[in-house]
Parts: sequence; structure tokens; C-alpha cells
Amino acid sequence: MPHLKINRLFNSLMRRKYMDESTASQTKLNRCLTTLDLTALGIGSTLGAGIYVVAGAVARETAGPSVVISFLVAAIASVLAGLCYAEFGARVPKTGSAYVYSYVTVGEIVAFVIGWNLILEYVIGTASVARAWSSYFDSMLDKKIQHYFEEHLPMHIGGLSKYPDFFAFAITLVLTGLLSFGVKESTKFNNVFTCINLLVVVYVIICGLFKVDIKNWTIPKSELSNSTTQGEGGFMPFGFSGMMSGAATCFYAFVGFDCIATTGEEAKNPQKSIPFSIVLSLLAIFIAYFGVSAVLTLMCPYYELDPNAPLPIVFDRVGWGVAKYVIAIGAVCGLSTSLLGAMFPLPRVIYAMSSDGIIFRFLSRVNERFKTPLIATMLSGVFAGGMAMLFDLKELVDMMSIGTLQAYTLVAVCVLLLSVSINSDVESDLKSGQADYNDYKNVTSSHDNHRNSKIPEWIDNIGVTGTLKALVVRSADKPTEFTTKIASWNTVFLCVYIAAFSAVVIFAADQLVNREWWAILLASLFGLGIVFFVYSLVIQPQSKVKLWFKVPGVPILPAASCFINIYLMLKLSKATWIRFGVWMAIGFLVYFTYGIWHSSQAQYEHLPLKNVKNSTAGSSEEDVQKYEKLK
Repeated sequence: MPHLKINRLFNSLMRRKYMDESTASQTKLNRCLTTLDLTALGIGSTLGAGIYVVAGAVARETAGPSVVISFLVAAIASVLAGLCYAEFGARVPKTGSAYVYSYVTVGEIVAFVIGWNLILEYVIGTASVARAWSSYFDSMLDKKIQHYFEEHLPMHIGGLSKYPDFFAFAITLVLTGLLSFGVKESTKFNNVFTCINLLVVVYVIICGLFKVDIKNWTIPKSELSNSTTQGEGGFMPFGFSGMMSGAATCFYAFVGFDCIATTGEEAKNPQKSIPFSIVLSLLAIFIAYFGVSAVLTLMCPYYELDPNAPLPIVFDRVGWGVAKYVIAIGAVCGLSTSLLGAMFPLPRVIYAMSSDGIIFRFLSRVNERFKTPLIATMLSGVFAGGMAMLFDLKELVDMMSIGTLQAYTLVAVCVLLLSVSINSDVESDLKSGQADYNDYKNVTSSHDNHRNSKIPEWIDNIGVTGTLKALVVRSADKPTEFTTKIASWNTVFLCVYIAAFSAVVIFAADQLVNREWWAILLASLFGLGIVFFVYSLVIQPQSKVKLWFKVPGVPILPAASCFINIYLMLKLSKATWIRFGVWMAIGFLVYFTYGIWHSSQAQYEHLPLKNVKNSTAGSSEEDVQKYEKLK
């Protein structure tokens, strides 16, 4: 029957990864990373181009002195996402970051989409930082490398670079070799360079404070020579819209901290160290960005900043030429650690996906000597190096942002779902032996009624009225199958209403300013819908699972994270969405021709294990061996 085939396909797409608590901490990788290593990795991977390039470019062209507020808004978006990542780091101590999180909570197809876009994000991130490293080094040599290759090996092809950057390719290969030899060796390199980078940032802030002039934050319009390119003067010369556009760009500067979440199988104590490292690194990163952008715009009028290398030129302008060389050292170290942070998660996401069989399994092989996914590391390094050498990455930066924002949104959604899911409580009982794998795989209504003692009588006869009532009235003291479904649909509609409200605010901004009735009506309806679904999520019974770290203020903070991320995604260009569609088409081709058939979860479904977790009676020895091999 056609409907049976469709139902079987839907079940395959939404099957979830079972995490056996008894083996969750087991791994073929080397558990050697401390909390300090993870914090340095998060800071090093993020504190690079944002300090030395983005701050000056945003201040000059988009936000003016209000770039400090732009960094604050971007930091809030990142912190909200970081808290969600921190909870999942405590829940799921496995390699794979948002990919694994969504696989455990939402379903296989969502996990594949997230993982596939994380691969794109990290490849482009690696290539762009390698190109930036090469360009910065070349600028210190008066661009001799660029001039040589433009003269002898020019490339006149649309979308590609003007010349092949062999130096960027070589940098990427060197780092690939470093990562292949072992994670501990690469983190030692990262820790040293991150310390140097932080010292240079502190040097810039302290020295810059001696040369600040508050008048540079209140420049009147009369002193501007061109209001078209220099705005209206003052603290927000380009208005609130310019400040928010600057925040969307500054968000790129915070991309990278999520590499901490990919170390679940290499951290010594992931449940504690991953949450702590994420929060601590984001705090340090924001202080650094805020301090440097404040000093930068107070030392020099925003419209005179150099968009490519603002810091050395500003210090040279005030007569501190020696600072130019100190900043150059910090830039080299910062870009080096950013390159490491961009590339570090890439082979680990590939390793996680190939281990699950949804991309080619040979990529999950771990080298016995170095304890690293060697094939995945080498292939990803060559791929990223090739992009760094050949492609003009200016238009591809937005592609990295859309993949990251999508991952952040899905992680926030997963936190919302887990916080009100009966499966979370069943998983908690799995740990204590109060439930078996059958409870996890097939949670029934009778099981719900047994687990919940305070259920109103109207729940027994659920219909349209009962469902509507459950949206506004608390129906149980612990999650049930019914409340889990209510909360799941609430979350879906919440995301739809957020997207609709954001679209109205972005694409009908002029109509809202002019008080067009239809724009105000749509914005009001969607805004009230957001408030209603958040309230409905608030009154649903929350999971009682004990974790080392939980997101505070659930569901408010995860919902706020979804709002900011979706809003920023809709601010991206049409060309970005088109390229995103092409990449996803390639991904779906891989998944539907290989992944859906070779998925480990698909293999589990065909094993007649009565109790998968404990492999008890009812399972043949051959089936148990198959399960252990797949696991």
C-alpha cells in the first residue's frame, strides 16, 4: 500500500539515535583534553579575524561607534546558543556537536541536514581563515606574493580568486598534518598561540586607553564630508538598522566556540568541562571584542578607520609605531589559532556521521598510532586547502553564517523538546534500571499513566477541547506522551511564527515605519502568536532529569535563541540561500542513495533484540554480536 510505504519512509527519516548510558563514555579517540585546553580552544578558534579585521570594517561602513553594541547583540545570540550547546555537552558526551544532539532528540534527517551544513561551515571557515592568514602575511611583505602570482599565474574565471594562493594551501596542509599527529599536540600549539594573542589584546586595550577621545563618539554631522558614506554622525551614524546589520556581521566573529562541543570523546570530563569551557570562553571573547572595538573607535573617527588592518594604522596614527609590530605578532597568532579552531571540528563531524553510516563508513577509521580519524582529517584538509587556494571567498562567508545559524537554531529547538519530553525521563530511568530499552523505543500511554500520578480526569477523553485546554492549562506533574506531543507542536508553530514575524519586520520595515495597517496587523498577530506558544511551553510539565548543567530559564532562553538566529538567517542574501539550496541538493543525493540504507539505526531496527541495552533473553548470540559491532 502506498500509505504504508510513505509511513515507513517517514519513520526511517525520523528514527533517533539511541545513546546507551553504559557505553556513552567509551571511545576509540584519546581522552586527553582538560578544561583549560577546551577553554583555550574556544577562545583561540574565535578570537582572530574579528579583532584584527571585522571590528574596523563594521565600525567604518555599517555601525560607527555603535559597533560596541553590535558586538554585544552578537554576543547575546552566541551566549544563548552557547548555553544550549553546554546542556547538550552535559547530556551527550560524544563527538559530533549539533549533529549528534539533533540525532538523539529530533531524528535522522534533521541530524543529517545539520551535519552536512556543519561540514560546509567548517570547510569555508578553514579556507577563509587560511586565505586571511596568507593575505595578512603578504601585506607585511608589501604584497610581493600576490603581485608575483597575478603576473605569472593569473586566473580570470568568475567566482574564483584572481590568482592561486599556494601559500594558503600550504598553511592548511601543515595544520592538517599537525591535527593528524594527535589532538594533544595540536592543543599545545593552540594554547601557546592563544596566550600570546590574549596578551596582545590586553596590550591594545591598555595602551589605547591613554589615547582615547570621547568626542569621537559624538561627532556632529556638520564635520562629516560625505553623509552618504559616513552617515549622520553621533554614536549611531547609520541608525538602529545599521547597528543591527553590524551585529549580523559581528556574529561571524563569534563563530567557532562550538568547536568545544565536538570534543565530547576527547575531553577527560566532558559533562563538566564542556559547559564550563563554553561559558568561560564566550565571556572572555566578548570582553576582548568589546574592549578593542571601544578603544578603536575612541582613538580615531570611525570614518577614518582602515577596513582591512585598522589596529596597526590607528596606533601608527597616534605616534606609537612600535605597536604595529606587536599587533602583527598577535594577528599571526590569532589567525593561526582561528585556523586550528576552524579545522579542528571538521574531521570530527565527518567521523561522527560516518560512524553512524549516514555518509561513507571508511571515513570513520581511527589510526591506531595517533588515535585520530586520519582519513577524515587528511581529506578535509586537502578539500579546505583547495578552496583556500582557488576560490574567492568573499561571497562564501555568508554560507558559513547560514550553516552556523541553522545549527544554533536546531540545538535550541532540541533543548526545548528535551525539556518537556517523556523520553528524557525514560532515559533517566534507564540509568537507574527502572526502565529498559523497550520503554525508550516504545513509550505507551499506559506507561505514561503509570509514571504520572496527578493527571486531570479530562485527559482520559482527549479530543479537540482537551487538546485546546492543554495549551493553556497544566495537564500533568511530569511529562507524558500527550504533553510531549503538545510541546512538540508548540515548538514547531513557535518557529513558524518567529520566521513569519521576522519576515514582516525585515521585508516590510518601511510599511511599519509608515504605519501601514496591514503590516502592523501581521506583525501584531505573529508577535502575539509567539507570546502564546512560549506561554504554552512554560506551563507544560518539565523533565526532571538531573544534569551537570541545564539551560536556565527554559523555555524562554532557548526560544529567544531561536528568534535571534532565525532573524539573522533571514537577513542573509538571496544568493546565499540559492547556494545553500545547491549544497543541500548534493547532500540529499548522498543521504538517499547511501545514508538511509547504511545507517546504523536502520541496522538496529532489523535486530530482534528484546532488550537492546542489556542484550537479555530473546536475542540470539549472533544478533548480540551484530549489535555490539554496530555500536
